[in-house]
Amino acid sequence: MDYINAFWVGGLICAFCQILLEKTKMMPGRIMVLLVCSGAVLSFLNLYDPFADYAKAGASVPLLGFGHLLYQGVKEAVDKQGFIGLFTGGLRAGAAGTSGALIFGYLASLVFKPKMKD
Repeated sequence: MDYINAFWVGGLICAFCQILLEKTKMMPGRIMVLLVCSGAVLSFLNLYDPFADYAKAGASVPLLGFGHLLYQGVKEAVDKQGFIGLFTGGLRAGAAGTSGALIFGYLASLVFKPKMKD
């Protein structure tokens, strides 16, 4: 059942984003920012954890999880370091995932020889 819930929730989120792309003049970057901010807001309202417990990867994969991660990192850093935690918490929390994406993206470009789009 976990797979089914992840599939339909993740699909619903992606379908919503596709509708935004096609029916509005929003650019993909703005939709990605909307997803990240939505994850942070859901985390702030303590709604993300129950949502993620139900949807599993369907909630965390489409950028909502990144917003949640950033919010939790900032919240933890502010509790420990005070005001300076606003600037360091999100960077520290998201560093491993961002570094992994950059490293594996670079390795994939070495293996698959990307070409410029015409």
